[in-house]
Amino acid sequence: MFSAIATIAYRDFIKFIRDRSRIIASFIFPFVFIGILGSSIQSNLGKNIGYNFLLFTFIGVIGQTLFQSTASGIISLVEDRENDFSQEMFIAPVSRFVIIFGKIVGESMVAFAQILGIIIIGIILRVPIDPIRLLQILPFTIVASIIGGAFGIFVLSNLSSQRSANQIFPFIILPQFFLSGVFSPIKELPPVLFVFSRMAPMTYAVDFVRGMYYMGKPEYAKVVLYNPLFDFIVLSGMFIIFLIAGTILYVKKERNR
Repeated sequence: MFSAIATIAYRDFIKFIRDRSRIIASFIFPFVFIGILGSSIQSNLGKNIGYNFLLFTFIGVIGQTLFQSTASGIISLVEDRENDFSQEMFIAPVSRFVIIFGKIVGESMVAFAQILGIIIIGIILRVPIDPIRLLQILPFTIVASIIGGAFGIFVLSNLSSQRSANQIFPFIILPQFFLSGVFSPIKELPPVLFVFSRMAPMTYAVDFVRGMYYMGKPEYAKVVLYNPLFDFIVLSGMFIIFLIAGTILYVKKERNR
């Protein structure tokens, strides 16, 4: 079982290393979000909000990248399906859940490789990062990555082709960038947006990462929505639902091909 997980995970990580465009994109988007958006808001509003908005955005982008990168990577199973590689995997004498979990582990490795790039960008932009605190929370951030992978397989199970994935997935993931509070506080929202925000899995992933980083700091109450334990419980429930339902639906589609 462990060798199967390691093999599938290694394949996904090697694919990332060979994909130059994805590597470049992993640097460009954080630079835009942190360097341009975060810096501009910090310059204009930083003195009035009581905390460093550049750091707020930086931590949010870490949570968002872990969630979104893993979810997006899982969608690559659509490509595997179209070139019949997924069928080769599913006839292997291992559990379907092992195969899916191997994909999640592989894409989580990719996400953490991207986090290294984000940290480098943060250093270049002089984000006031506490390196010791950041290192301490990194093991916990894998929660955001794993829930992203489970969410990705759940979405994938309802997609029929790579074309539909390219068209539909951005409309599912992009609104969560703004509803989850990656770039701005979401404590106060209009009723409709509040409901959608609390329904978005990325909200709890980002809040969990922020909560772990800011725990014990004076600005904790200003930047965190819920206690990290509450976020963890919600994410655990979502993970179980997404993984089981997504895997069952995806395997059923493979059998019906």
